[in-house]
Amino acid sequence: MNIQNYISNLEAFFIVQNQEAWKIIQHLEQIMLEQIQTLWDDYEIIDHMAVHKTAVIESNVTIKWPAIIGKDCFIGANSYLRNGVFLWTGVKIWIWCEIKSSIICSCSSIAHLNFIGDSIIWENVNFEGGSLTANHYNEREDKDIFIRIDWDIINTWIQKFWALVGDSSKIWANAVLSPGTILGPNSIVKRLELVEQIQD
Repeated sequence: MNIQNYISNLEAFFIVQNQEAWKIIQHLEQIMLEQIQTLWDDYEIIDHMAVHKTAVIESNVTIKWPAIIGKDCFIGANSYLRNGVFLWTGVKIWIWCEIKSSIICSCSSIAHLNFIGDSIIWENVNFEGGSLTANHYNEREDKDIFIRIDWDIINTWIQKFWALVGDSSKIWANAVLSPGTILGPNSIVKRLELVEQIQD
C-alpha cells in the first residue's frame, strides 16, 4: 500500500515513516510522545500535551495525552480528544466531537457531532455534521479488519482501524464509513450513504 497515493504533502508529515496506515495508528501514542520532545518554543507543553500558542480551544473541551494541537487549530466546545490525537495546521474540530487515536492533517474540518477513531484524515477533508464512523466490528466473531486496495484484500491483523481518507475528500452529513474504509483523494460520500468496501 503506497500511502503517497492518498496525500499531497508527505514531506511535511513527520509521522508516516513509510509504515502502513494501520501500523501508524497502532503505535501512534508512542510516536507522538517522541515527537512532542522535538517541538519548538511556539508550543505550550504540559503533561505530554503540546498546544500551539495560536490554537483556540473553547470551553469544556477534554484533551487526554498524548496530543499535539497545531498552529491555528480550533476545537469547539464540549469536544473530547483521547488516546493520541495529532492535529496539523488549521484543523477545525467543531462542537461535541470525539476524536480518538487519529491524525488529522492541515485545513481539514470535522463538523459537529462527529466521531473520528483510529483514522488518518489527510489535508482539506470535510466531514459534515452527524457523520457516523465505525472503527470496530462488534457483530463479528472474527473482528480482524480487512481492507481493499485496488483488487487486493489485505488482513491488517488488528481489530480497530476505521479509515484512511485522501486529500480534499468530502463526507456529507449522516454518512457512515465502515471499519477499514480507504478513500482516495477527492472522494465524495453522499448524505446518508454507507461505505462498505468489503461485504460479509
